[in-house]
Amino acid sequence: MSKHVHTEKCSAMLGDLSEYIDGSLHAEICAQIEEHMKTCDNCRVVVNTLRKTVELYEHCSDDVELPGEVKERLFAKLELKDFLIKADTSK
Repeated sequence: MSKHVHTEKCSAMLGDLSEYIDGSLHAEICAQIEEHMKTCDNCRVVVNTLRKTVELYEHCSDDVELPGEVKERLFAKLELKDFLIKADTSK
């Protein structure tokens, strides 16, 4: 098994992932990301994992309320603590 070498292309692609997953990224950049993922297994795994996470969140967000401690740990792990604070104050 070969070791993955993180390239500048990987870094650039990771910066655009949110917009890519949301479908709001320019078509040319989407094509570049898709071309990169053809040869980069690690980036393909990151994209697929993020896509699944978003799908699960959208599907379950209205039906499931996470206990406070679980939600805090999840948001901390995903480095979204600032969002957690904003979400709690908007209720």
